[in-house]
Amino acid sequence: MEKINKIIEDVRDLDSVLMAKTKERLDNLTKPRESLGRLEDLAKLIAGITSLENPSLKNKVIFTLASDHGVTEEGVSAFPKEVTAQMVYNFLAGGAAINVLARHVGARVVIADLGVACDLKPHKSLVIKKINYGTKNFAKGPAMERMEAIKSINAGIDIFEQEYAKGIDIIGTGEMGIGNTTASSAIAAVFTKKPVELITGKGTGIDEKGLQNKIKVIGKALKVNKPDYRDAIDVLAKVGGFEIGGLAGIMLAAGAKRVPVVIDGFISSAAALIAFGLEPKIKDYMIASHSSVEKGHKIILDYIGLKPLFDLNLRLGEGTGAALGINLLDASVKILNEMATFKTARVSEEKKQ
Repeated sequence: MEKINKIIEDVRDLDSVLMAKTKERLDNLTKPRESLGRLEDLAKLIAGITSLENPSLKNKVIFTLASDHGVTEEGVSAFPKEVTAQMVYNFLAGGAAINVLARHVGARVVIADLGVACDLKPHKSLVIKKINYGTKNFAKGPAMERMEAIKSINAGIDIFEQEYAKGIDIIGTGEMGIGNTTASSAIAAVFTKKPVELITGKGTGIDEKGLQNKIKVIGKALKVNKPDYRDAIDVLAKVGGFEIGGLAGIMLAAGAKRVPVVIDGFISSAAALIAFGLEPKIKDYMIASHSSVEKGHKIILDYIGLKPLFDLNLRLGEGTGAALGINLLDASVKILNEMATFKTARVSEEKKQ
């Protein structure tokens, strides 16, 4: 826990003085006050996170972490677990949705193996931080050992710090792992204390019979494992996933370096619950990109206190929603940096009331 505790100590409050100064500057741009709505709020937030008067989001990175889940033995997914490895190869070949959208917004994608259930072929763009060959079936006992949970968070910290050395201004979080909506639903149920049936969705597209089985499996897992909502590591170890722990580590490491974190969908938000459980201040560094089709997603965001930027009925994961969210944030800082003020443009300001 030493590394995690050190990172947590480095997560500071937002720069409120600069945020007030940024608000004043936004109010003096050539537009009616607050007429660009949330784009202005986002620009102010980015200034507060980065502590930079003229923030730039040139270096965009999306972290897509992959891992398998033993709970797939219970028939909770429409796809076999082999798809996890197959999709990693698709990411590496540049043919997945996240690759397309990352290219669209000018972001680089970092693909990491935290726990795929096989040995992947070496690739120059693949980061190997394998904790184990997938988690265990948490319907029968803990998903992982407590030390493995800690290792997964540490791995995320390492992945971020390695990439940070190359330059990062903003990150997005993404994942790949058959069965991970089941783990995310279990995590969400523990922290929010909402009934499993209110949180659990159809994931990759299971039918109604499959959904009822998924709800039953999660309920059983919570009874068997009794995860403690007051201990985020315990929750992760008992019903989580290696990629979820890794993403939580990335979020905390980004906050420690004053880097904005754009969260993707349901699974990324479950990772945000783990990070938030470890250090509540990390919430200030998080921007929820979208509201997923997964019904538990809104419950998670409400619990943390995050308002999504858009709702496009997305449910893919990978970091796709985060990529689109980064595009909006880039627009917000360009407004701050590139728009003229009333004074410089010699435009008359509104009349004083």
